[in-house]
Amino acid sequence: MGWLRNTLAFALGLALAAPVLAADPAQVKRGQYLARAADCMACHTAKGGAPFAGGLPIDSPFGTIYGSNITPDKQYGIGNYSADEFFAALTEGKRKDGANLYPAMPYTSYHLMRREDADAILAYLMTVPPIHRPAPQTALRFPFNVRLGLSGWNLLYGKSVQLQPAVGKSPEWQRGQYLVEVMGHCGECHTPRNAVGALQQGQRLQGGLLNGYLAPSLLAQDLAKRGWTQPDLTTFLKQGISAQGSMFNEMFPVVHHSTQHLEHADLAAMASFLLGDPPPKARVIEPVPAAQMAASAQRGRQQYLNVCAGCHGVEGEGKPHIAVAMQGNTVLRQGDSRNLVKVILDGIGEQQFTGFERMQPMPGFADKLDERQVTDMVNYLRQAWGGLPGDFSEQQLAELKAE
Repeated sequence: MGWLRNTLAFALGLALAAPVLAADPAQVKRGQYLARAADCMACHTAKGGAPFAGGLPIDSPFGTIYGSNITPDKQYGIGNYSADEFFAALTEGKRKDGANLYPAMPYTSYHLMRREDADAILAYLMTVPPIHRPAPQTALRFPFNVRLGLSGWNLLYGKSVQLQPAVGKSPEWQRGQYLVEVMGHCGECHTPRNAVGALQQGQRLQGGLLNGYLAPSLLAQDLAKRGWTQPDLTTFLKQGISAQGSMFNEMFPVVHHSTQHLEHADLAAMASFLLGDPPPKARVIEPVPAAQMAASAQRGRQQYLNVCAGCHGVEGEGKPHIAVAMQGNTVLRQGDSRNLVKVILDGIGEQQFTGFERMQPMPGFADKLDERQVTDMVNYLRQAWGGLPGDFSEQQLAELKAE
């Protein structure tokens, strides 16, 4: 019987040594596309790090959460995850070991993801190079560091995101809804959160604060007030820049890792869902003569000419590849001027937009302008090109700086 034992051992050795059969190439290709639609890389890739290897610090009111390693490494990544376990992580916030994931992982939106889409994403991730490196350990302050406590949180809020009825809506609108609400999980940033970090569903897509910036309202009427049309919004999602301005802060990684890679039809569907069928008419801002501006705005024009006009143009027309136009700029139309203030004070780093030369960095002016000068410039920008009153005050500026 020795020959039989040796033959079986040899055959078993061959079986163990044989490579795992590759997934269906079509499924892998689709999974790569869906991983981009789901914006996986933005949170699971540290600056300068390997794709999907984790380590990106994500600031939250409860402490810093680190994106996990989702390469197919068997010790530190997801190489040992089954399709069922991966689907549970995406849609229920459960790790392979049964521990709860923190809801920085947007399973509150992904819980509506289709199983075939999750399986395709897993098939793709299993083809990326495995990185044998652990992500930094997340350590939140008590009681938020007790993962078991998330079981109760999940019962209350884990599946609170639900899709609005699609009866009578076009196929394009329905596709856009899935891409925006589920795959793109846009509501995770553009919806305010309560004291325990749960999305306030009664204010769905009405805007939320994120690291000192406002992720603005994505409601159709609010988008139209800020000058958005479906073609412009589609372009913005593809290129990161349009007649309404450019992406910056947390939105820049979204276009860089996700939306620029999506097909035009899908981007148009997202714009169709956000603006509706049919969309409201975009608001046109009428120029305000300087003599009719508030006194602060009139003073602010000189500040604008001193430090901004060289790049943005004397009349706010902008300069290609240098600076966006002020005319029609969506940031200037936001009633809450915190983003405008942040950009003036902190500036914007160098950025590369799809199909454009690299945009030069915009310097911050926190050390060059005093509070009155900043306030005056904000009022000029709001009133000249934002269609808003020039009533921003130094007290409001001080409150924003103190946050």
